[in-house]
Amino acid sequence: MADSIPLNPVRQNSKKIPYYNSARLSRYSLEDESSNLDEMPLMMSEEGFENDESDYQTLPRARVNQRHRGLGWFLLGGWKVLCGSCCDCLAHTCRRKKELKARTVWLGCPEKCEEKYPRNAIKNQKYNIFTFVPGVLYQQFKFFLNLYFLVVACSQFVPSLKIGYLYTYWAPLGFVLAVTMVREAVDEARRYQRDKEMNSQLYSKLTVRGKIQVKSSDIQVGDLIIVEKNQRIPADMIFLRTSEKNGSCFIRTDQLDGETDWKLKVAVGCTQRLPALGDLFSISAYVYAQKPQLDIHSFEGNFTREDADPQIHESLSIENTLWASTVVASGTVIGVVIYTGKETRSVLNTSYAKNKVGLLDLELNRLTKALFLAQVVLSVVMIALQGFVGPWFRNLFRFVVLFSYIIPISLRVNLDMGKSAYGWMIMKDENIPGTVVRTSTIPEELGRLVYLLTDKTGTLTQNEMIFKRLHLGTVSYGTDTMDEIQSHIIQSYAQVVSQPSNGSSSSSTPSRKSQAAAPKVRKSVSSRIHEAVKAIALCHNVTPVYESRAGVNGETESAEADQDFSDDNRTYQASSPDEVALVRWTESVGLTLVNRDLNSLQLKTPSGQILTFSILQIFPFTSESKRMGIIVMESTGDITFYMKGADVAMASIVQYNDWLEEECGNMAREGLRTLVVAKKSLSEEQYQDFENRYNQAKLSIHDRTLKVAAVVESLEREMELLCLTGVEDQLQADVRPTLELLRNAGIKIWMLTGDKLETATCIAKSSHLVSRNQDIHVFRPVSNRGEAHLELNAFRRKHDCALVISGDSLEVCLRYYEHEFVELACQCPAVVCCRCSPTQKAQIVRLLQQHTANRTCAIGDGGNDVSMIQAADCGIGIEGKEGKQASLAADFSITQFKHIGRLLMVHGRNSYKRSAALGQFVMHRGMIISTMQAVFSSIFFFASVPLYQGFLMVGYATIYTMFPVFSLVLDQDVKPEMALLYPELYKDLTKGRSLSFKTFLIWVLISVYQGGILMYGALVLFESEFVHVVAISFTALILTELLMVALTIRTWHWLMVLAEFFSLGCYVASLAFLNEYFDLSFITTRAFLWKVSAITLVSCLPLYIIKYLKRKFSPPSYSKLSS
Repeated sequence: MADSIPLNPVRQNSKKIPYYNSARLSRYSLEDESSNLDEMPLMMSEEGFENDESDYQTLPRARVNQRHRGLGWFLLGGWKVLCGSCCDCLAHTCRRKKELKARTVWLGCPEKCEEKYPRNAIKNQKYNIFTFVPGVLYQQFKFFLNLYFLVVACSQFVPSLKIGYLYTYWAPLGFVLAVTMVREAVDEARRYQRDKEMNSQLYSKLTVRGKIQVKSSDIQVGDLIIVEKNQRIPADMIFLRTSEKNGSCFIRTDQLDGETDWKLKVAVGCTQRLPALGDLFSISAYVYAQKPQLDIHSFEGNFTREDADPQIHESLSIENTLWASTVVASGTVIGVVIYTGKETRSVLNTSYAKNKVGLLDLELNRLTKALFLAQVVLSVVMIALQGFVGPWFRNLFRFVVLFSYIIPISLRVNLDMGKSAYGWMIMKDENIPGTVVRTSTIPEELGRLVYLLTDKTGTLTQNEMIFKRLHLGTVSYGTDTMDEIQSHIIQSYAQVVSQPSNGSSSSSTPSRKSQAAAPKVRKSVSSRIHEAVKAIALCHNVTPVYESRAGVNGETESAEADQDFSDDNRTYQASSPDEVALVRWTESVGLTLVNRDLNSLQLKTPSGQILTFSILQIFPFTSESKRMGIIVMESTGDITFYMKGADVAMASIVQYNDWLEEECGNMAREGLRTLVVAKKSLSEEQYQDFENRYNQAKLSIHDRTLKVAAVVESLEREMELLCLTGVEDQLQADVRPTLELLRNAGIKIWMLTGDKLETATCIAKSSHLVSRNQDIHVFRPVSNRGEAHLELNAFRRKHDCALVISGDSLEVCLRYYEHEFVELACQCPAVVCCRCSPTQKAQIVRLLQQHTANRTCAIGDGGNDVSMIQAADCGIGIEGKEGKQASLAADFSITQFKHIGRLLMVHGRNSYKRSAALGQFVMHRGMIISTMQAVFSSIFFFASVPLYQGFLMVGYATIYTMFPVFSLVLDQDVKPEMALLYPELYKDLTKGRSLSFKTFLIWVLISVYQGGILMYGALVLFESEFVHVVAISFTALILTELLMVALTIRTWHWLMVLAEFFSLGCYVASLAFLNEYFDLSFITTRAFLWKVSAITLVSCLPLYIIKYLKRKFSPPSYSKLSS
């Protein structure tokens, strides 16, 4: 019978079919209409669509991957790709994914399960005891730099290749590895500790012999688990029983979907009615559950009790489920476990954290490869000039080791220490208190961002709703005129009481009788306000909660006595903060919601009278229907169907009117969230007929949602429009100036939210994410390729307009036109994606990374943002009302959205500029000494003999030059105030000009020039002893390095001056102990001093002159501001 219900009753008389209806129709239309798509070419890039139908599916990816692969590709990183894919392939073979299937779960009988299900353990660790050392070593040596040093250090064990002392090679390498190992070990231990705490939480499990305690990790599918108030739900369960009399409970889902409001869950009727807990074992019942899925907002299943005479079947939906990681907010619940471990909704929706590597590190890695190439070429040239005589192959390797200082190992040490310094500075900044740096390896990323992907609720907004406007068509009430509404309500309920014939608990409206007789008579404003307020007070899913009322047994049965309903300890709970705002408002004007259970609802009038309404049916809000409805019966027996919803959904449902569309537009422009409220009176027969059809539709197995929607739709016709409400979601402090700042800095902002389309659009306007004069293109819902094609073409014709798209449409576009869609979206000044699931948010981040190769940053505050934060190049979490999950998973954690401005403009900018300068300077320090070595070898018959031995080399890289070079981390080109005042400065950074092949080549030329001058100068000026060459050149080298640091610095800091003099002092003091390298009697002569001064002057003076001229004739943008 249920299957015979027609799928799509399309209204004959409706003016236009709303979006959701047409989308639903087209979803079942044939996909083959795409065959005529060739007539409408979707041209976006030069090559257009010259592919046939078969290529359509693979087109976007194919185009990205059409790069020629040859030997060059293999050498330049292809080997890494191949190794990676081999490892992935092996791993995939070893742990082949088991296919997820639907299941039948018998209550309390885990042993009856047909299959083996995963353990219910949480595991966030990256390594285990065996993989830790190999894993960390792989992460370190996959960088070319470290691998290179390992090879060079190992070569020193071969006697014929040995150049210097072993410690000069192994000590720095060992130090770098030790620091990394310790850091990883500490992180890993913390993760293990957190997991252990979660897995060893104890829960009560119900067995035939009574209650026993089990660990969270030992829970199996089919177990009956008892969860107390404020306890985390350990696995996905079906809700069977509760201690609450009304058979329902509240749960907090902030760690699952990021919403702070409580959700109402309903126990299965059959098990809730059993007299005692133990009876769960005396019945024979099972739950049929669909296969595990990603969607946290839907569930289909059935509950069957076999031992009853006609078998009892109950349909299960999302309101009967308790997902893992949510928390019970009221009462005690008993549930049967249906999914555990990896198959729970929360685990399916989390992505695993990847090791994030900064763009700067990758660029430096590329430069070290170029240096290595130069080193090999230099060695080959040396051997060639020698004439390939003798054991030339061995000599070649000796030269490679000799020139190994071209690539300095101190590069990694300096950069890592620099990163730690930046992290410390960020955490100590008093302008952004409470900021925490959790990933110390990527502070420079903050200076390179092009896309910022932000959550809405709790990030841009405070998630606090305030009722602002009530519109009745002819008259509108704002915050300043609410007292008029209050007086109307008091007056109309006073009239009701004064009519004795109605009885004291009547709630019929004053104008009911006259209305029935003559429906065309215009109602007075007073009666229209009365109806509107009553509808708002009844049509919702809000439950009042009284903390102090809970008795000893935890029962919250309310007496009729008035003191129970004292206003001061009542809080409202609902799945949407909008609804709470509406109910709070009705309370403020005199009509108060005082009690609610599954079947009834009680309101208190201004005079203190209690009105009771029976709830016959409730139709919850869904993203497809965009509306919610309720059917109530008053004590007089009148049945009314109330409905409220978004204007797009309600426009075709309510009777014809001329004001709704215009007023909705006006409110939306003010940044208010609008809801349209309507009602319809039903006769007893109409309702009975509806109820029969509705119950049949709810039991059908196939297309259940469609059939239920079709039955409900049959009621939604010609409803009487009551009013339009406007609610404001308050923005976080300084959101508008911060977004303005980021936009001026050239950062494109995308808002990804799980919220409704209308709400998201409102916030985008009110937060100035979309500027006033910009158009907004709302991407129509599409469900197949043809629709997507047409809609993309329509969107392509728009210029400079913001895009608003829903998660479902996005999914379709990405399936068929990924490349084209991203190309179009990236040209938009702002993009808003609404109704996004957590996994979709992460998918969008990855798309931007693949297609634009720009750096992305994700910012959010709830558990639903974790996937996106982990996928982005740089994740920022806000510690908000939604718990700490996002801020713990993020790389940086801040306390308010406005802090992001300073974090990027000041700290991001400084970190990137400083690291770029530091990296290049350390390379210069290595190249200059290698140039000297090359000059030295070429003059002395190409002998592979080191110029500086043992301690001189170690001292040069450490004590003599380390502090001044490292003091570059204190350098800044403009003051923080300037960087915030002129965010346009940030735009330059995204082009990556501070560290590029151009700047690198300049440093190479400087190094070659200075190295040549120092060596040739020393050789020309020395007279008698060769020992003097070493003394003169080395001293001049140290002085040159100190002067070069001074040349590079843009803003002096007292620590920099200290470092310069300290290093010079150290060198002078150590001369006394270096008698095996230097001739002390020569060092103290005047000849030594003038020769060193002359060489240093020649090597540094030209560079100072060039810098002065460049500053004068072609100053950089920041110097124009600072002057």
